[in-house]
Parts: sequence; C-alpha cells; structure tokens
Amino acid sequence: MNAEKRREIFDRFRVAEPHPKTELVYRTPFELLVSVVLSAQATDKSVNLATAKLFPVAGTPAQIYRMGEEKLTDYIKAIGLFRTKAKNVIALSKIILEKHDGEVPHTREELEGLPGVGRKTANVVLNVAFGQPTMAVDTHIFRVSNRTGIAPGKDPLEVELKLVKFVPPEFMQHAHHWLILHGRYTCVARTPKCTGCLIRDLCEYKPKTKDV
Repeated sequence: MNAEKRREIFDRFRVAEPHPKTELVYRTPFELLVSVVLSAQATDKSVNLATAKLFPVAGTPAQIYRMGEEKLTDYIKAIGLFRTKAKNVIALSKIILEKHDGEVPHTREELEGLPGVGRKTANVVLNVAFGQPTMAVDTHIFRVSNRTGIAPGKDPLEVELKLVKFVPPEFMQHAHHWLILHGRYTCVARTPKCTGCLIRDLCEYKPKTKDV
C-alpha cells in the first residue's frame, strides 16, 4: 500500500471520529494501567463492570496494595485469569509505591518492568494516559493491518514497527484507537462487514464480503 492511500484511510477515520477514546472506563493513569492489565484475554465490558465496583473503593496504588490479593480477587473474579491478574496488580502497586513515588512511570522500559505489563500494555498507557505517539498492536490492529494492507507483518512487533514508520505523524496519536474500533466493529474476524465500510475502496483485501 502506498503512502497516499494510507493517508486517505486515516483521514477518513479522523473525519468519522475526530476524538476516539478507549472503551475502558478510568479516571487516572493508574486506573488505566490496572484496567489494561485486567483486560488481557477479557472484554472491556467485563473489566468495566469489575472496576466500577473496585475503583471507588481502591483506585490508588496504596489502596490496592492495602486491599491485598485475596480481597482484590473478590472484585475481579468474573474476569478471565483473575488470580494471576490479582497477583500482578498487587505486585505492580507495590513497585509503583516503592520505586516510582506512587506515580505510574512514563517510559516503556519502566512500565515493562511492572508485573503483568508487556509491550502492548505499556504502549496503551503511554498513548492514552500520557499522549505519546505509540502503537499498541492487539488482535484487532494485527488483523486490520494485515487484511487491509496498511502494515502487513508476521507478528505484532513487526506490525507495530511498520505502523510507526508508515502512519503519517499527524494521525499517530489516535491511529491506535481508529484501528481497534475498525477491527472491533467493522473489519471483524470471521466475516468482515465490507458493506458500508468507509475505507472499502482503499482496502487491499480481495475477498470482500458482498452486499446482502
């Protein structure tokens, strides 16, 4: 895919949704971090249901750490892998208190040093909480990037690096959300909803679904 086509794709995304936002509900960088850690292999909806009860009670590293693993588990037990996630959230809260003065760190390296935080989670926090032009490649972005031809790659890191290279700088802040939303609601996994897709004529996916 050439640069002109990519620019037109992101321009259309921007016109359709100028200020896209994460569907996770949070108030602070720490709440966002916890929500993203909890969202691994889980839906945003299930995370939001849990954190709507958790965060009013414990929304800071100190409050989460004091709560303890067992009590935290009670709040998140409807989320997949809840025991491991509870352990990680307690541990990362302790590290943030002891090493970062209670504040979520602003660098990928420091974020990836926290339990349960990988490259994707770090990129989400850097982008959403701190406005950095990072690209967090989840299953939706990986699928859309390959299927459309925007940034094909054999693994998430390759797709991430290509997107960072190819997406025009003016679109980088919101590109992550546009691609996620497009993959979640239009370019879905099993049968993409090509009818009415706003980038259908630019997409390089050949077996497009037909009008019904």
